[in-house]
Amino acid sequence: MVGNVRILFSVFLLATQAIGLSAIPPWKKLHVPWKNHHSKEKSINKRQALAIDTTFNLPVPVKNAWPPGGNFASGIIDLGGLQVHETSTSASTLTKVWGVYEGGADGKGFSVYEPTGIPQGFHMLGSYSQPNNKPLFGWNLVAKDVSANTNNPTLKKPVNYKLVWNSGSLKIDQDGPIYVWLPIAPDGYKAVGHVVTNTTDQPSLDRVMCVRSDFTDQCETNNLIWGLDTFNVFDVRPSNRGIQAPGVRVGTFAAQTGTPNPPSIACLKNNNPIPKYMPNSEQIKAILQVYSPVMYLHPDEDYFPSSVEWFFTNGAVLYKKGQENPEMITPNGSNLPQDPHNDGAYYIGLPSAAAAQEKVKRGDLKSAISYVHVKPMFGGAFTDVAIWTFYPFNGPARAKVEFLTLNLGKIGEHVGDWEHVTLRLSNFNGELKQVYFSQHSKGMWLDSSEIEYQSGNKPMYYSSLHGHASYPHAGLHLLGQNNVGIRNDTAKGDSVLDLGAFQLVSAEYLGSEVVEPPWLNYYREWGPKIDYDIDEEVKKLEKMLPGRLKSTLENIVKKLPSEVLGEEGPTGPKVKDNWNGDER
Repeated sequence: MVGNVRILFSVFLLATQAIGLSAIPPWKKLHVPWKNHHSKEKSINKRQALAIDTTFNLPVPVKNAWPPGGNFASGIIDLGGLQVHETSTSASTLTKVWGVYEGGADGKGFSVYEPTGIPQGFHMLGSYSQPNNKPLFGWNLVAKDVSANTNNPTLKKPVNYKLVWNSGSLKIDQDGPIYVWLPIAPDGYKAVGHVVTNTTDQPSLDRVMCVRSDFTDQCETNNLIWGLDTFNVFDVRPSNRGIQAPGVRVGTFAAQTGTPNPPSIACLKNNNPIPKYMPNSEQIKAILQVYSPVMYLHPDEDYFPSSVEWFFTNGAVLYKKGQENPEMITPNGSNLPQDPHNDGAYYIGLPSAAAAQEKVKRGDLKSAISYVHVKPMFGGAFTDVAIWTFYPFNGPARAKVEFLTLNLGKIGEHVGDWEHVTLRLSNFNGELKQVYFSQHSKGMWLDSSEIEYQSGNKPMYYSSLHGHASYPHAGLHLLGQNNVGIRNDTAKGDSVLDLGAFQLVSAEYLGSEVVEPPWLNYYREWGPKIDYDIDEEVKKLEKMLPGRLKSTLENIVKKLPSEVLGEEGPTGPKVKDNWNGDER
């Protein structure tokens, strides 16, 4: 009998393994954070599933992809006596030194890496870290002193270290204990990164370099990488960011108790002219050939993008306060006001005839192109390529209230809808590092490892139904919580816009080489202010809802940003904060 039981149990195990099931009951596999796991087999199995175990590379290598000329993608950037070079996972120059496998994003933990294979004469500035829930795709900078000042060089060794944190007493799944050290800089110098060790011994003073203060800028904490109790590990970036800001992101992390700003480390500062390492016009064309995104519209979309010229030539008109008859707009917008003010005296409106109005609202996908603005970021160490798309009309919003979907009528409608995505490229090698997706006056940055691609290195993204917000993946993106909010539905329909058909409308650092179209310098609204009673619109909708959901709908509408409400026509790209600054 016992033998028969053993045979049956063996057959059961083989059968469950064959169909991908486990003989271990689900409750036995429950993961409890911050418990010590003594089973080596469990730990190995868990780590095999980590995304960070896979190193991400762009679908197509970009080495030698850029036309010659200038200093773009030349490998080294000179900050005015301090040269910096990018070490990255794509170049196999970051090596893992430690990891923890609990807590943080998705409960997967985080890992720490150090630059290796550092070029002759360059020095480490600090370690790199990222969460374990996404593929390994990181970088940080190493530096070389090329100044003539031997008495006061741009780099100096630390004079000591301060132990910031150690994991020795924690009963968590980790690669042994870790000790995180903050370099103590000599007078007149600052640390721009942390050092880690696997023992209590202080790191060698030769391990890392500190940077002369005039080559540093103030940092701020950005994304939380990992935290436990009051201890946190943050990604950091320059506090002052924009096309004229000299702060250079180092790619190191800040380890600290709480969330103090500024953090204990600094960023670098570019003391050379910022545009020195930006792409020239031919290189910009090549960048768009390699990286131009592909946008998918929803299968049920009613309001399509168009070119600005199509919008103007098909009946868009300029209204001026006090004038009874609007003025037709020239194809390039040359008769639009060109002064950089918005006094409320002008707005662009639809043609008055009903048939012409409906035609313009629907847009014209065949005419649509993208409008590109190229600008320096992080002290000219990166290039941001902001890619704008124009829609003549933004359709009505839709709300999800538990199991119901409601068309919000006039709420959300407005004339003249500007949307954009932004590509962030390294000026060291031209590699795409991140993509920004704009979404109703806000948005999100994603690493290149987290997005979808088509036809090589072309990012794919999705325009939400009627609202035209940009999302990296298809599905329902709810502007709200607890199954209640504004719907942003995205799906892969047959209507597609390849943003490689573009017009370069601005690259200020290239001077007169790029001529801005007149419509770009129109600072007023691209649509009229919509005069309707929002409370009245909400009351119409509440008639369709059970009593307990009426207040829920009211709360949704009250929290909507003005762009979603559609009460006032939006302004053009040049009026947005991100035109001269960073994305929100």
